[in-house]
Amino acid sequence: MRVRFAGSGDAFGSGGRWQTCIHLSGPGQVLLVDCGATSMVALKAQGLDPNAVGAVAVTHLHGDHFGGLPFLILDGQFSGRSAPLLVAGPPGTRARLAEAMEALFPGSSQAQRRFPVQVTELGTDGQPSALGAATVRGWQVEHPCGAPPLALRVDLGGVSIAYSGDTQWTAALTQAADGADLFAVEAYTFDRPVRYHLDYQTLRAHLGQIRARRIVLTHMSAAMLARLADADVPAAYDGMTLDL
Repeated sequence: MRVRFAGSGDAFGSGGRWQTCIHLSGPGQVLLVDCGATSMVALKAQGLDPNAVGAVAVTHLHGDHFGGLPFLILDGQFSGRSAPLLVAGPPGTRARLAEAMEALFPGSSQAQRRFPVQVTELGTDGQPSALGAATVRGWQVEHPCGAPPLALRVDLGGVSIAYSGDTQWTAALTQAADGADLFAVEAYTFDRPVRYHLDYQTLRAHLGQIRARRIVLTHMSAAMLARLADADVPAAYDGMTLDL
């Protein structure tokens, strides 16, 4: 599998980075983990075809993690997409996506499309759900957003990718990351606790509990970006590509 951090930033563009958008390309499937509001720009700037994306797995329903979906759907409509788009996210995803589309482009949620958009709402206890060629699992974490936030694990072509989403430390992260080939994990600040977010020093204190083969930091504020040289764990950047 090829993993590309098309967007590795926080909600506010810290460091000039695009919002969360992790592009996975594996056997028979191109899949995004999260699709923040800037994702269409990120994909096109990096030469990644949005219409090649067959599925999107969403951790939680904040704009910097799912706000790009209306743009992805409408871009497909106007560019002649015909292949289905599969979306998986926490309970409430179907209604929130429709609301977001209506807020941004009134009438768009009910418009007849050239391609189907199929929404699956994931369980919060690690129950597997099929998403095209991939299998997705979600575990509830701690980050209020009007719907249960999830840490996700995607299995595709014999490779497992886990992502913390946004959350303060919770044991659910160890479940999502257990045995994963890659665990992308939020490090919002270096050592300053921020409620419902994970700081690097707290993560570092729990590294012994995380049984992933590889760990990469992401979703970093300006304060964390200024301290990357002090971190022992590698950090993602926009366009970073890993072959697993």
